[in-house]
Amino acid sequence: MEKFEKLTAIAAPMPLINIDTDMIIPKQFLKTIKRSGLGVSAFHEMRYNLDGSENPDFVLNHEAYKGANILVAGDNFGCGSSREHAPWALLDFGIRCVISTSFADIFYNNCFKNGILPVVVTEDELQLLMKDAEKGSNARMVVDLENQQIETSDGEVIAFDVDQHRKHCLINGLDDIGLSLEKIASIDAFEAQLAQRAPWV
Repeated sequence: MEKFEKLTAIAAPMPLINIDTDMIIPKQFLKTIKRSGLGVSAFHEMRYNLDGSENPDFVLNHEAYKGANILVAGDNFGCGSSREHAPWALLDFGIRCVISTSFADIFYNNCFKNGILPVVVTEDELQLLMKDAEKGSNARMVVDLENQQIETSDGEVIAFDVDQHRKHCLINGLDDIGLSLEKIASIDAFEAQLAQRAPWV
């Protein structure tokens, strides 16, 4: 997967709480097992009118936020079902980082496995970041995973915690398969020894 080191990007404000995975990618789009192509259907029910036209009131349809790569969201983001299509849809749409006060556990784990950085901040920090995001395309945030900090467009810095193993995987672009392949020499050596000890296996 793509490495995540430092992201300088437009942040879109989405202050809704309890945005569940069905809101992120509705059930009718779960027929595919491909990770690409889901971005066009992300936030479908909020993003489009019944006739298929874009809903002008939805934040990601605003011209200032059409290139947003960061989402500043309300509490309990990614709740609901465990569908991995949710981070697939966000990533395909272009979202590389979601900032909130809390995430549903399964969604949080799936983000790391698919190249998205979920950042947990305090309520006060979220409000500061939300106000910064409301400035539109004139304001860009910097999410620095190496130094574990977010810098607002005004230069204010917010530190965040992240599991060091997950940090290692994101910075090096390692999904579960890539992580296993880091040990390929040891795996090959084990298989060679096993073939000698038990050639019938």
